[in-house]
Amino acid sequence: MLLKEQYLILHSRFSDGKASSAPIGVTLEELSSALFCTVRNAKLILRKLVEEQLIEWLPGRGRGNYSQITFHADKEDFLLQLTAQLAQSGEYKQAFEMLGSYGSGTLAKEKFLDWLNGHFGYKKGEGAEGAPASDTLIFPVLHAPRTLDPAAAGFAFDSHLLRQIFDRLMTFDEQLDRIVPGIAHHWNSNGDATEWTFYLRKGIRFHNGQELTSSDVLFSFERLRRNTENQWLLRGVETIEALGPRVVRIRLRKSNRIFERFMCSVGASILPIGFTGQEEDDFWSLPVGSGPFRVVSNSKHRIELAANPNYYQGRPYLDGVDIVIMPEDCDPESIGYPAVLHTWGSFRQYGQNSSDYAAETAEKLRQACTIMSWNLKKEGPQQSEAFRRAVRMIIQPGEMIEELGSPRILPAFGFRPDDRQNRVIVPLRTERVRAALKESGYDGTVVRFSIYEKYKKDAEWIQKRLADWGIRTEMHHTTWRDADFTIISIVLAEDQVCEIETYENRSGALQKYLDEERLSWISTRIDDAISAESVEDRRMIFHQIEQHLRDEASVIFLHHRELNAFLHPFVRGVSLNALGWIDFKDVWLEKHD
Repeated sequence: MLLKEQYLILHSRFSDGKASSAPIGVTLEELSSALFCTVRNAKLILRKLVEEQLIEWLPGRGRGNYSQITFHADKEDFLLQLTAQLAQSGEYKQAFEMLGSYGSGTLAKEKFLDWLNGHFGYKKGEGAEGAPASDTLIFPVLHAPRTLDPAAAGFAFDSHLLRQIFDRLMTFDEQLDRIVPGIAHHWNSNGDATEWTFYLRKGIRFHNGQELTSSDVLFSFERLRRNTENQWLLRGVETIEALGPRVVRIRLRKSNRIFERFMCSVGASILPIGFTGQEEDDFWSLPVGSGPFRVVSNSKHRIELAANPNYYQGRPYLDGVDIVIMPEDCDPESIGYPAVLHTWGSFRQYGQNSSDYAAETAEKLRQACTIMSWNLKKEGPQQSEAFRRAVRMIIQPGEMIEELGSPRILPAFGFRPDDRQNRVIVPLRTERVRAALKESGYDGTVVRFSIYEKYKKDAEWIQKRLADWGIRTEMHHTTWRDADFTIISIVLAEDQVCEIETYENRSGALQKYLDEERLSWISTRIDDAISAESVEDRRMIFHQIEQHLRDEASVIFLHHRELNAFLHPFVRGVSLNALGWIDFKDVWLEKHD
């Protein structure tokens, strides 16, 4: 690879702008300077390039005299071939670095991105020596998962990936809208829902062959209780005990009539006891679960999953999933080519000749919304409710959607899209904004906010709106924990339990931003909700929490986003789950030779 890069260095330095295959006069000193090496090493490199038939070299006679070098390989074609080889071996970052260093004056980057559209997607590989063909899903993401530890999971992509690797006692089936058995084939509770008993299946094995028993459940839950981001799942738990190798009983201090729903959450995934004998840090580099896919490689640029052939719910149709973490300069806006990426808003999948296929589009409104959340643990103008209300009135989500467009699709009045019903968008009333700002005593203090890159357009729009009213802001892309406010999206994948997670996950914005008095009040209301006997009563309590935050403008609801999937007709079993991702296990290919 080094020799090929040296060819590009010399070609860029001496042949750019010159006629192809024309001899070029150079000295050995010029060559060694371009290659940052001695004249002796330059001669060795030239000899290797000649052996590879990449150049023709005619040395000059005498020291300092001009020699002649002829470049045989066209730079653009050579760079495109080289970067494609790097990508195929998983070296995407190096491929983009090569394009950045040597692609100037060529169409190599544009052609490489076009090639990527064919490289990513669903691949049917030829089997060797009569073996069946393999089906693999290859797709890119902009950011690596933040964790592969279920106890720390708090982001949609992380949670989705962990569902492929680990299992839980039960699963919430979105299509059936009910809980279905998982590791536990049966469960029950006493009359006041303070004691829950789970009966485990026989024969479930982790990826390393170890059979899953009650000991693994106890190990996982005791660990989950110890100061983890998702310890809220075991809120109120008094004791966890094994009544046998496949029976687990959990006693609670207070009633929780939806505790079984808690056990469906990804944070409640079951790990092998003792991390299979490894040190914990080593375990998370290649975690072992019992899910439909096992991790075979994990680096900062690539994660490879292979099908678990012994999965208790049936072997996945796919043989493998290859997740490519693209370099930062492959942001869709910076490269002007969003089709190669799976972003939060869309998944686009193309075949080798995408024009040969008629793409179909599926759209789904996410059970999520984008919000603006104030940091009420920090001093600043945001401590004034009047100031927060003024900002809420200034920001008109309907106008934001109209001006910024897709994937923003619907103004948000609450966390869930269906909460928009019977809501009327109140037009901006300037006299009320002025009155609120006056009441707040805002004195021009700079309000600092931090965002993730994907919310940059929303943030710039809000910043301009606030500036029109004299509210000074500064945008940062650093940690949001020290900011005065942030913009985030809340994903409610599994009904009420995910709503509880929004408030109680320790890594979430609301836990970090709301003051202790508000958090304590919310926790008390959640206790009331989970002890309620009817869904309607629980729903009413959650509405009350949400309405309280909305009324005092601790949270400003912005919009719901559209989720698009562009899929080829021969791809079957594909559905977008509530986390906004494709469930890998049931994907299969209807493609005939």
